[in-house]
Amino acid sequence: MPRFHLIRDGFFSEARTLRATFDERFADPRSARADRFVWDYWHVPDQYTHLRTPGWEYFPEDLYTRFHEQLVLWGRRTLGCWDISPPWLSCYVEGCAQQLHSDVPHGPWAFVYSLTPGSRAFQGGETEILRPEVLDYWSNFAQAPNRERDSFTRRIAPRFNRLVVFDPRFPHGVTPVRGTQDPRQGRLVLHGWFTEPRVFVEGAHEDEVVSEILDAGLAPAGEVLAELSPLHGVLSLRLTVAATGAVSAIKVLANTLVRLEAPGVGEATALRRMKALLKKLEFGPAAGTTEVTLPLLFQ
Repeated sequence: MPRFHLIRDGFFSEARTLRATFDERFADPRSARADRFVWDYWHVPDQYTHLRTPGWEYFPEDLYTRFHEQLVLWGRRTLGCWDISPPWLSCYVEGCAQQLHSDVPHGPWAFVYSLTPGSRAFQGGETEILRPEVLDYWSNFAQAPNRERDSFTRRIAPRFNRLVVFDPRFPHGVTPVRGTQDPRQGRLVLHGWFTEPRVFVEGAHEDEVVSEILDAGLAPAGEVLAELSPLHGVLSLRLTVAATGAVSAIKVLANTLVRLEAPGVGEATALRRMKALLKKLEFGPAAGTTEVTLPLLFQ
């Protein structure tokens, strides 16, 4: 699994219905219907150029609600984030782009969900993310066989019904779109941030009981975390709790930990120590197993 981004293709079963809402509004280019007049042409010189509108208001309410609920549930299970920011719907045609920037204050994870046509009539429009080794350039310099663009950035195509989730601390942008001025043929995406990281529980054990045991059981982690203070990022773990109450498995779901300064304890040591603490927890017997998504924030 890549450390700082996740990709899920075929994310939403009603993606074509979402897309149809957009296509229907632009079907007649001579139409002056009111729902065509919702777009802001956002242009910040040398930084942002694209069309945008509040995504949660653009689609039929029931349809958008189903998409929103699926995305939120995925974020809770996979990242330990309870909600998303109100997403933007953005359209990119000829000349539109985003230059490199970062979004640290908004949430621990950013997302881009593509409704771009499957057969693209343009070039560019990729989500572009600076690679981790560029941010630690000199330690990797001697071993790098490639000195061209692909060695410095990762570009992810806006494939239809693709969800891309990435660490927004990394400088990122959108490569310039070239080849079409037709909104129906451009890059169309819903995008925002996952927010409110906290424990998410699914299964036989009660939420309150799990939270109380985690709070008490992780109290000794304060000393461990103090030693790990140079680390920054999010470590999301899934604990499988057996019916007996014992922790039967621990899986890393997402890990964006980086060491900000030296000397310090590395993320591998942090993960090993946290797993050791979690393995000791006892949640008590229940009627069945429970899955717990636990986000740990290092700041």
